[in-house]
Amino acid sequence: MIRYIDDLQMTGKRVFIRVDFNVPLEGRRVTDDTRIREALPTIRRALELGGKVILASHLGRPKGPDPKLSLEPAATRLADLLGPKHEVILADDCVGDAVKKQVKELKEGQILVLENLRFHKEEEANDEAFARELASLADVYVNDAFGTAHRAHASTAGMVPFVKEKAAGLLMKKEIEYLGRVLKSPEKPFVAILGGAKVSDKIKVIENLLPKVDALLIGGAMAYTFLKVQGAEVGKSRVEEDKLPLATKILEAAQRLKTSIVLPVDHVVGNEPSEKSSKQETPDRNIPADMMGLDIGPKTRAQFTQHIRNAKTVVWNGPMGLFEVEKFAEGTRVVAEAMANNRGAVTVIGGGDSAAAVQQMGYGDKMSHVSTGGGASLEFLEGIQLPGIKALETK
Repeated sequence: MIRYIDDLQMTGKRVFIRVDFNVPLEGRRVTDDTRIREALPTIRRALELGGKVILASHLGRPKGPDPKLSLEPAATRLADLLGPKHEVILADDCVGDAVKKQVKELKEGQILVLENLRFHKEEEANDEAFARELASLADVYVNDAFGTAHRAHASTAGMVPFVKEKAAGLLMKKEIEYLGRVLKSPEKPFVAILGGAKVSDKIKVIENLLPKVDALLIGGAMAYTFLKVQGAEVGKSRVEEDKLPLATKILEAAQRLKTSIVLPVDHVVGNEPSEKSSKQETPDRNIPADMMGLDIGPKTRAQFTQHIRNAKTVVWNGPMGLFEVEKFAEGTRVVAEAMANNRGAVTVIGGGDSAAAVQQMGYGDKMSHVSTGGGASLEFLEGIQLPGIKALETK
């Protein structure tokens, strides 16, 4: 069983919230504050409940302290979003006597942001002494960083047993509920859409979802590995030659389970994966020898749309083509639009590139849930128990 932030008493208690402020920076400026905004409901709830709020996060992959990867820009942006009612203070470190003093002196309504956890190599090593140091700052531990829940680090798993009380934040709750519902009790028809570059990245997701879904729509570069197995001409398209036997096995398993695997019946092709590429549509699923598939074609888009329109649950992970280049973005856009238009369905975007595409194309707020974790959502959909969630469980 997992308790949530609303289940705890927090008045006067030191509340350590693990957030995900791993945001993109341009110099000292946050260029996308989505992750900070997503953490606001939990931060506000902890303040409303009378907690003394301490926030911790990593940023980037520093090799020791690095001013370029300080959490200062994230703390500044947080202060802007919270407004003048709350003072945001940035600590010089995340452990040590000076930090303990700052925690002790925290007044109601103030928030202390600890400096980048990964300035200490002990964070990723899940070092016990470091985990105990972090735990000594807290009476209550709240994890709201789903994007790092698949990592067993000091701040996501190691420190949790050393804090008296633990709970999931509101964002973590949403992630667990939506992704959990997709796996445990999806309303039928249930359609999964998988894209992206490699079959190898999605093998376990396919294996876990195949017995649960009514249809599995496959686009992106991973589709060409399956098409090659079926004898289609794939030209210069990206194919994982070593995964051809596996693709055969997956197609056979789908047949046994009577699960429909829907592959592209036509393509948008070009001579190279870039903006400079030529562009043409194929009449069928075969790709000319000197061309490569870079998006799903119009007939495939219509087929995929029909499946999405009829579904009651849709989960999507991975773009349909080279969506970063506008001329090859239509397949990804059509899938996003079809999901956004199906208001009667539970629509879940499984993080990563598909989440970025959906937000970029303006459909994010029309989905039931857009996951904030790429790797974490993928592992969740694989059926793996994530260390950051497991650590929150109470008997």
